[in-house]
Amino acid sequence: MSTPKELFEKRKGRIRSALKKAANGKMRLSVFRSGKHMYAQIIDDNKGVTVASASTLDKEVRDSLKKTANIEAASFVGKLVAERAVKTGVMEVVFDRGGYIYHGRIKALADAARSAGLKF
Repeated sequence: MSTPKELFEKRKGRIRSALKKAANGKMRLSVFRSGKHMYAQIIDDNKGVTVASASTLDKEVRDSLKKTANIEAASFVGKLVAERAVKTGVMEVVFDRGGYIYHGRIKALADAARSAGLKF
């Protein structure tokens, strides 16, 4: 019997391998959520470099939010990472939900990134 952690890692691996095949050279918007925080980063897999990142640990995010683990915080992080990516010249990415269900905080982050100018 597999543990929930093992099942999550398998799902994450399946998603990531499918994304890399379908990416066609596009950068990847990778999302991680913990119980207390949200993290998002734009990764160039060809070079192995993080182009832009944002999280609820950033000072400007912490100062403007009361809680860091809700949909409002996820939307703020999505908007912030998209603004930083557009500033560096990245307009199109593939969305890597990282094994999480596309629901709640993950969906809020993706919607905010789209509305701030990223295409995926």
